[in-house]
Amino acid sequence: MSAQTANGKTVMVVGGGGRGHALAWALARSPSVGRVIVAPGNAGTTWESATGRALCESVSIAPEAIDTLLHLAQDQGVDLTVVGPEDPLVAGIVDRFTASGLTIFGGTAKAAQLEASKAFAKSFMGRHGIPTAAYGTFTDYREARDYALAFGRPVVVKADGLAEGKGVIMCDTPAQADAALRQIMGDRAFGAAGDRVVIEERLTGLELSALAFCDGERCALMPIARDHKRALDGDRGLNTGGMGAICPVPDVDADLIRQIEDRVIRPTLEGMKAEGASYSGVLYAGLMLTPDGMRVLEFNCRFGDPETQAILPLFEGDLAEVMTACAHGRLDPASIAWRPGVCATVVAASDGYPGAYAKGLPISGLDADIPDTIVFHAGTLERDGAIVTAGGRVLSVSGWGDTLEQALDRAYRRIEHLHFRGMFYRRDIGRVGEAR
Repeated sequence: MSAQTANGKTVMVVGGGGRGHALAWALARSPSVGRVIVAPGNAGTTWESATGRALCESVSIAPEAIDTLLHLAQDQGVDLTVVGPEDPLVAGIVDRFTASGLTIFGGTAKAAQLEASKAFAKSFMGRHGIPTAAYGTFTDYREARDYALAFGRPVVVKADGLAEGKGVIMCDTPAQADAALRQIMGDRAFGAAGDRVVIEERLTGLELSALAFCDGERCALMPIARDHKRALDGDRGLNTGGMGAICPVPDVDADLIRQIEDRVIRPTLEGMKAEGASYSGVLYAGLMLTPDGMRVLEFNCRFGDPETQAILPLFEGDLAEVMTACAHGRLDPASIAWRPGVCATVVAASDGYPGAYAKGLPISGLDADIPDTIVFHAGTLERDGAIVTAGGRVLSVSGWGDTLEQALDRAYRRIEHLHFRGMFYRRDIGRVGEAR
C-alpha cells in the first residue's frame, strides 16, 4: 500500500555520507514529500517534521543489501527510491526495484557500466565520438609497463573498477608510472578493481563537473560545478573523494554549457540507448578544459560528493517530482529552475585521510547559527547522545550567497565553529582551479 497521504509521499534515499544527507535534505523540502527514509544515513539524517521539511529517519541497512531494501520499500509503501552511491547501481538495485513495480531514480546495472569500468567508458567514448584522452587498457603488468614507458610523456594510471574515487594515480615520470602499476596490479591496493588498468595521457587544464538529470532520451543540465580532489591547499597531496566544491563555476559561459550538452551529455544518452542500455538518473561527466579543447576524464552514474552539497542548495522546486519524471521517462527540462547566486562547500576531514584515521572523536560546534549555511554530515554517528566521527570525510559545510566570495565567506565562517581532534580542511576552495 502506498504511503502517499495528505502528508505527502514517502521517499527512500539509499546511502549515507554528505551526499546522502544533502539528498535527504533537498527531498524533504519537496512540497510533494511528507517522509524521508535514509539507509543507512548518518548522525545528521534524522529529524522531526517542520514547516517545509518532511520527517526524516535513518534505518541501519547497508546500500548493498538490495533484498532488504526492496522489502523495506514494499513494507513502508515507498513512492520513490533515490540511489546515492555507485555500488548498488552496479549490483542491479534499479533492475530489481523496477521488476517489482517500484519507482526508483538511478541507472540500470547495464547503464552503470559507464562508471563500473573505465575501460568500457573509454571504448564507449571512442565508438560515439565523445572527446577524451588517448589511452590503453591492460590486464598484464609487463604490457602495461611497456606502454607507459613508451608513451613518452606524463600519464594517469587508473584502476578499471570501482575504487571509491581513489584508484587514480597521476604520474610525471616513467618510474612513477611503474610504481603506480605495481601498487595497483601487484600489491592490489584497490583489490579486484585493479585487475585491469587504463593508462591514459595526462591532460592539463581546469576541471569541471557536469551533472544532468536524464530520463533515457531527454536531459537537463544542472549548474556546472568544480570540485577539489587533492587533500591539501594548492592542489597538493593525495587524491581524495573531494575536499570541497563550488557551483556554478565563474569561468563557464553559455556557449561552453551548450558544448557540454551537445558533445558529451546528449551523445552519451543516444549512444547508451543505441547499445541497449537506456540511461536514466544522473549522468555525471568529469571534464577537463585543455589547450586542445574539452575532454571527458570519467563518467559517474550518480550524484557526486561533494558536488551534490554545492548543487542542491541552489535547486528550486520539487526534487522528488523531477526524479519521478526521470524514472518514468517524462522529464520536462523546461520545468527545472535554479536560484541565482553561488554555493560553496568545504569538507572537514580527519587527520590522516585519505589514509588511515581515527574514529569516535567527539564533534563540537554543530549548533552554531550562521545564516545561509548548512552542515551536511558525512562520516558521523551518534554515540551515547554525542555526535562522533566515523569516517575520513566527516562534515561538509555549504554556504550560499549572491557571489562566490560571499558564499565562501559564509562557508568558512561556519566551518570555523566546528571542532574535533585532528580536523583539517582546505582553505583555498573556489580560489584555485583543479589542473592536472
